[in-house]
Amino acid sequence: MFTRVSVVIPNYNGGATIGTCLQALFSSPYPPFEVIVVDDRSTDNSVKIIEQFPGRLVRFEQHKGASKARNTGAANSSGQVLFFIDADCVVQEETLLHVADAYEKHRDSVVGGSYTPVAFDDTFFSTFQSVFVHYSELKNPEPDYVASHAMVMSRELFQKSGGFPEDFMPILEDVEFSHRLKRSGVKLLMDDRILVRHIFNYDLEKSFRNAFRKSKHWTVYSLTNRDLLADSGTASVELKFTLFAACLSWILLIGFIVSFDPFFIACLIVLNIMTLVISRGLIRAFFRTKGCSFGIRAALYYSLLYPLAVAAGVAVGALLYLQSRRRA
Repeated sequence: MFTRVSVVIPNYNGGATIGTCLQALFSSPYPPFEVIVVDDRSTDNSVKIIEQFPGRLVRFEQHKGASKARNTGAANSSGQVLFFIDADCVVQEETLLHVADAYEKHRDSVVGGSYTPVAFDDTFFSTFQSVFVHYSELKNPEPDYVASHAMVMSRELFQKSGGFPEDFMPILEDVEFSHRLKRSGVKLLMDDRILVRHIFNYDLEKSFRNAFRKSKHWTVYSLTNRDLLADSGTASVELKFTLFAACLSWILLIGFIVSFDPFFIACLIVLNIMTLVISRGLIRAFFRTKGCSFGIRAALYYSLLYPLAVAAGVAVGALLYLQSRRRA
């Protein structure tokens, strides 16, 4: 007897990706599963695409957010196990089989998967992000949180949990959800077999924008919860040190340009060696995924440029947090 899997997908203007997402799901050889897509009042052609597939479509009359969409999808499910993914995620051939197996082994836990190392759209910036997320989310068998782009849990446990927070930030609702469940005694686990290929469509601008947006909201959330220095998925200790080192590196570089003092260069070299040592696991993942050329470019981007967008997000997030404290 196979476990029935309910795949829950929130969709908001996902016309560019939802067809690929659903095509992969309905090509899955795993027998008993259902797909519930909750459309969050899309204004593009999403609904027309979704209606071409045999899954269940629930439509909102007003835009209500991803949390409400996921909660509604779960409420309309009939499987023993829920598998939450996003409209820009593409399951692998064996993904649903691994989802069912994870449920059977860990019925009282929340099990997370991640992205494949190589993105669906295999460009430099997309695959950089995919490797970064894959490594960061899977490095700890018992993580700080489980991301909703590949989250597995029993429907019974989800009903007891109260669901995703519907009056929350634009993102990080899965982090709040995970932390709330951990505080109640539920174990969070990672399973590196549960993988989805993510459609990023990133270029430099989109990569920077994503880093800025996520770090902004992470900073507000982390300051509120007083865990700013925690090793938490993509908000890892490695990234936080890299952020500090990159900012200091630019200061040292400016100091050398102004003074031509070799002391600044010596400090710069030592600092960047420390960054490579502390982030060696991620650096190895860059090289392992696509070879030497990609590895070198990804390591340089991660250590020198990517932190600039993160730093800008942290600064804005800190200001937003301070403003909220003053209003309170």
